[in-house]
Amino acid sequence: MNKKLAAALSGGAVLVLALSGCTSDDNDNELDDWASSLCGQIQPQLEKSVKAQHTIVSTAADGKPAEIQKADSEAFQAISEADKAIASALDKAGPPPVDDGEKIQQDAIKDLNAASKSYADLKKKIDGLDTDDDSPEGLKAFSEGLSEIADDLGEIQKNGDGAMKDLLAGDVGEAIGKQEDCRVETPTPSPAAS
Repeated sequence: MNKKLAAALSGGAVLVLALSGCTSDDNDNELDDWASSLCGQIQPQLEKSVKAQHTIVSTAADGKPAEIQKADSEAFQAISEADKAIASALDKAGPPPVDDGEKIQQDAIKDLNAASKSYADLKKKIDGLDTDDDSPEGLKAFSEGLSEIADDLGEIQKNGDGAMKDLLAGDVGEAIGKQEDCRVETPTPSPAAS
């Protein structure tokens, strides 16, 4: 039942995953200092978000509806809170010292806040699914509700990609990629759990 949700989550460009890869040897102290300040503030939120995403991906596809609901609800809440906190940290860090830095910063903040609200809405939706009816009809209704949530999740990630890609592109992305605090290990779900 949870496979489509996991696929939607792993298919989108997630901030944490985007931050885990790029590095550069270029020296731009001002930009590096900015990135270091930002990453120092958001590191706990990145870990929280990765853990929540892993929970969704690894929740057993054939698990009981109540278990899936609880795991996904808590994960959506955690991702919502993490996105909001990252947006706040980005606001406090100020714009990156590059051309169009203010636009890049403001667009990313706007997208993170919108994603935070959308994840909070997903939490409400999953909390509203009926997990008590274990008849075939009840299970089918739960599965259909989960499928709708997965579609919504895919849309959230698709809509949030633009500004985050801008933040993680070029010199800004390279500066962020050099920061240890912005590198978070992304656990690989076991085949049995996906």
